[in-house]
Amino acid sequence: MKFSKPTAGSRGYWHRKRAKRIYPRLGGKSVLASIHTDKVIPVAFAGYKAGMTRISYINERKGSAFYGQETVKAVTVLDCPPLVVLGIKTYRKTPYGLEEKSCVLAEKQSKDLNRKINLAKDPKTKAKLDEIEKGLNSLHDIRLIVHTQPRDSGVSKKTPELFEIGLSGDLKSKWGYAKEKLGGQLKPEDMFKEGEFIDVQAVTTGKGTQGPVKRHGVKVRSRKNKGKQRHVGSLGPYHPARVLPVYIPHPGQMGFHNRTDFNKRVLKISSEGLTPEGGWVNYGVVKGNYILLEGSVPGPRKRLIILRKAVRFHGKEEPFKISAVSLESQQGS
Repeated sequence: MKFSKPTAGSRGYWHRKRAKRIYPRLGGKSVLASIHTDKVIPVAFAGYKAGMTRISYINERKGSAFYGQETVKAVTVLDCPPLVVLGIKTYRKTPYGLEEKSCVLAEKQSKDLNRKINLAKDPKTKAKLDEIEKGLNSLHDIRLIVHTQPRDSGVSKKTPELFEIGLSGDLKSKWGYAKEKLGGQLKPEDMFKEGEFIDVQAVTTGKGTQGPVKRHGVKVRSRKNKGKQRHVGSLGPYHPARVLPVYIPHPGQMGFHNRTDFNKRVLKISSEGLTPEGGWVNYGVVKGNYILLEGSVPGPRKRLIILRKAVRFHGKEEPFKISAVSLESQQGS
């Protein structure tokens, strides 16, 4: 039975405006609090959404109605070229929160970075590393500055994305790991393992300005309703003569919002590439490192997807064996 839901739009996100940039900002505090290990690992990674396909696997979940049977599941393929560690950023604690103390960049830098930022001719890497080493006890946090390599993906662009990622562990361990990785590369297997549950952050597909029916799911009016069908029946009473927008399903921007999907299972991590016959539609070819994620993720193809350690997972990781991956052509008939 279908019920009328005149205010079906969620109030969990307000206001619904466009994201500031096409890939999300990565918050590190809640992620670091959820990691229970002494080992130093980056808490996040990034990959480009190539498309979706399906897999066959043997259901090994005891108690399931399909236990022991071959089951088909939809999966998302993320193209994950290695991230390059461009620099190290240090923070100190102040009464007003964390404040940047220093920043050191690697000596060897990609030429494509000039499309994104203005690079110094002489980064003075060694001198800055020695300076940080002397004042290490006054620091509160150390993070990595990384950038993507779109040339190694199926995305037809050259300008890389640039962002920070946090590290787990104590301060001295972070510093040792950061120095070792400066100028090097990070791969998906450095952060995640198969069968692990992770969180996914992305900017959703933009749909522009939409009316209240599509944007909030309000009921379409009857044919005789004042010549209008796809509108809100009432904005409010005469008195008080004002409207709170959060309670009224107005038309406006829909899509291109920052959203997080929790607890997505990593089904497979490989470096051998995965491309269906004819290539991924509107993407191309996945040449190297990729991740298979269970289910769907926000955003269209070619969108950068941020992967981070799960902050709300309280379940148990179960064995998962893929028997087949569909590589049928997605080009249509």
